Amino acid sequence: MSPRVVDVHAHVLLPQIERAVAGAPGHAEHKALDARRNGAASLEVSGRMVRERIPRLTQVPVRLADMDAAGVDVQIVSPSPSHYHYWAGRDLARTVWTLAGEGVAAHCAEAPGRLHGLGLVPLQHPDLAVEALDHALSLGLKGVEISSHAPGRELSEPGLEPFWERAAATGAVVFLHPFGCTLDERLDRWYLSNIVGQPAENAVALSHLIFSGVLDRHPALKVVAAHGGGYLPVYLGRADHGWAVRPEARGCAEPPGTYLRRLWFDSLVHDAATLRALVAAAGADRVVLGSDHPFDMGVDDPLARLHAAVTDPGDRAAIGGGNALALFDIKD
Repeated sequence: MSPRVVDVHAHVLLPQIERAVAGAPGHAEHKALDARRNGAASLEVSGRMVRERIPRLTQVPVRLADMDAAGVDVQIVSPSPSHYHYWAGRDLARTVWTLAGEGVAAHCAEAPGRLHGLGLVPLQHPDLAVEALDHALSLGLKGVEISSHAPGRELSEPGLEPFWERAAATGAVVFLHPFGCTLDERLDRWYLSNIVGQPAENAVALSHLIFSGVLDRHPALKVVAAHGGGYLPVYLGRADHGWAVRPEARGCAEPPGTYLRRLWFDSLVHDAATLRALVAAAGADRVVLGSDHPFDMGVDDPLARLHAAVTDPGDRAAIGGGNALALFDIKD
């Protein structure tokens, strides 16, 4: 009997977070930066797209209908990345992660067994990350969602070591989902901020985790990279070559390419050949199904796309649900 189909990449919109941050010191500057990075045209299109999809982002019966139409049995629901708010001070950051965890938990409680959730942690305050992770786990969530960086802070930041240690010790899943790109106005047209920026941010963030030795120090860490890990998995030859010839690149114990077998990647790469290349690079046991439900840069048919790209029945079953059931420790 085939395992249940699990979509690990789906989002919920939590208006209570946006109400909490509105007007706070730093919020206007954050919005202005977002506008510069994305450009007016993309902000207009994105705003309209989100408004049209509010029911799919907030209402559980609508979500379940979408899942049924796609042949998905279980979704891992994470907050919309727009809720990160890494500009927020300590007290407001605590409000954000509390509202996020409680909001996601309440949403998932409407469909037990079919929905499981992730919380948030404030990367801008590394010393609070363990507290935020523990809060998410106390609510029954499966882990947390993070971006590729916070202002002035990378995932290789020494201050995040306790967070990585705690995540590894608890078995919490860390879902790496970039939001925003530091290439700024260079990507402010044609939606390049997302089309190019998100895969680039994935590659940079994963490189920080690999080259800094985070994965060496915490081998039990469960990190799932959205968008198939971006550009990194299909361009590993350059990383391995640099590690071999440049002494300053030897922050990790082994060639960078070997660490793909210590990470997980969702299947949202939009192209059958690229998905096959990802499976070849990382292994079928390290790829999980992802849709980015219900945003327009996602897909409504992740299972059908998997079947179009991968022909081996065992690999299909693993990627379609078996890997995720084990990774997220889903037994019910």
